[in-house]
Amino acid sequence: MERELEKAINLREKGNYKESNKLLLKLVQEFPDNGTINYQCAWSFDVLGEEVNAVPFYEKAIKLGLSSVELEGAFLGLGSTYRTLGEYEKSKTTFQKAIELFPTNRAMKTFYSMTLYNLNEHSKAMELLLKCLIETTNDAEIISYKKAIDFYSDKLDKVWE
Repeated sequence: MERELEKAINLREKGNYKESNKLLLKLVQEFPDNGTINYQCAWSFDVLGEEVNAVPFYEKAIKLGLSSVELEGAFLGLGSTYRTLGEYEKSKTTFQKAIELFPTNRAMKTFYSMTLYNLNEHSKAMELLLKCLIETTNDAEIISYKKAIDFYSDKLDKVWE
């Protein structure tokens, strides 16, 4: 099993997405209760642009249990996939749970902000993005305005007179 899984991952990394997916589907049939295989299978559908097929594998992988790194990736993949399918509330719930579990993952927050945008929660989306920006940028000009950007990040609709 391990060798076949490694082969499937290597195929995906080399851009052989269909072959990787085919092998992962075979592995899922042989080992349906393996969280890692379900996660990798979900990922393989995502890279093929078949998001609707990825969802049940992400959901099952999370339910079955994964290592912390895999769980983080599965939540990000599932939340993002729900968003691309227009399942915005499911995406929001998924990202909220994921951010509770992985509060320092800025990629998660960035993808969550896209979901918030889709839900017309523009202020919250911008706040998240601005905070991620000031926490990660190396741009000297942005850094020089870090305090101001942080201050205004949750006050974008406020008008001072």
